[in-house]
Amino acid sequence: MNVLSLIHLVLALLVAPFLLGVINRIKAVFAGRTGQPLLQAYYDLSKLLRKGAVYGKTTTWVFKAGPVVGLASVLVALSVVPFAGIPALLNFGGDLLLLAYAFGLMRFFAVAAALDTGSAFEGMGASREVQFSALAEPSLLLGLAAIARKTGSFSLSSMLPGLTPQVWATAGPALAMIAVALFAILLAENSRIPVDDPNTHLELTMIHEVMVLDHSGPDFALILYSAALKLWVMSALLIGIILPLRSGNLWLDIPAALAGMTLIAILIGVIESIMARLRLLRVPQLLVGAGVISVIGLILILR
Repeated sequence: MNVLSLIHLVLALLVAPFLLGVINRIKAVFAGRTGQPLLQAYYDLSKLLRKGAVYGKTTTWVFKAGPVVGLASVLVALSVVPFAGIPALLNFGGDLLLLAYAFGLMRFFAVAAALDTGSAFEGMGASREVQFSALAEPSLLLGLAAIARKTGSFSLSSMLPGLTPQVWATAGPALAMIAVALFAILLAENSRIPVDDPNTHLELTMIHEVMVLDHSGPDFALILYSAALKLWVMSALLIGIILPLRSGNLWLDIPAALAGMTLIAILIGVIESIMARLRLLRVPQLLVGAGVISVIGLILILR
């Protein structure tokens, strides 16, 4: 374990909610509004943590464990993703599988907590969440498999820094296709437009948001914070592919990585401002398309 790896952990814990503020501010600019403060997510978390939690009579320990396990899972995922050329806190051969399993565990308990309420409404959202995740996860693994094949490593801490400018010069089209596919998965996994709308309140179109309707107080704060950390993890993974930093100068690499994370948040805000969410029947087509792009990228690297 590298002590410098703690820098990524501390940065993520402190800065992850700021990305949500950037997204909301960009959306406000496109709408011609002043918008929320950039630190609004921190204010919301602070307010929720000071409140009490309300639990229905039908819920069990599964409902209470959902937010806690979700936060623990995303922290595990955070610990295996490198940042700004710094190796991950946990790095070993095959840690890319741990990343996928951590996201899977997070989703499993979110779905289980939604079903534990006994609400058909939340069950509808849980069903959609599982359906879309079954299409998104293969695309993520195929993209990571292609990068592992190109770099000859099965550890994210070696794979991402291994994507040097020389590697991009020889396999640029394939890596670009993988980056596009992973960006589509980022939007899906984080419930962003065009897959889902985190601000919607229309019953027939809600996916992830409907699953957390019964959570309140500190439990809901954990869910919001976990969502911010998940966005950070997937953005860091995408930045590691597009902008592999190996200068060795942390004073240059870390600001460059943070700038890249901010640009991804800005891009998400622009997409949510100029696009409407897809019809539910179109979402599987988008995710299958991302999978096809990952497969083509893998084939180009294998040939």
